Amino acid sequence: MTEPMTHVGSFARLCLARERLRADEHVPLAHVAREARLSTGELIRRFAALFGETPHQYRLRERLDRAKRLLAWSERSVTDVCMDVGFSSVGSFSAWFARCVGRAPSAYRRHAKPRAAEPASSPASLEPGCLSLLTGALAHPDYAANAASAISEKR
Repeated sequence: MTEPMTHVGSFARLCLARERLRADEHVPLAHVAREARLSTGELIRRFAALFGETPHQYRLRERLDRAKRLLAWSERSVTDVCMDVGFSSVGSFSAWFARCVGRAPSAYRRHAKPRAAEPASSPASLEPGCLSLLTGALAHPDYAANAASAISEKR
């Protein structure tokens, strides 16, 4: 089922698989693997090697991130947030959320609401430094030239 893939082709297909998992939380993993022209096991192994987490862990993290955003930015009840992120039981959602985040959804909301109201330019709302550095490097005019020369040197 699998075929030899170039590094660029493999990377592109794995990125598309990740986007597919993010866009449709109900799509079966076997379907995503077929779209990426990989077996399910190979998709799991390559996905984990590239992104540092399995597709299942990625889906759970995406659900958690969405729940955190909804709790911090919306006025929706914890029950509504629970249903929005795919849980049918508030008890299991609350237990899962508390296990992952370290506090109950309502306590997280109380803590996050004041931070969500901060202006985007405040230090507490900025992205981690590594992302700021990466963004700056990618925007730098010499980045493309340096990256191309580094790649050609490795060949």
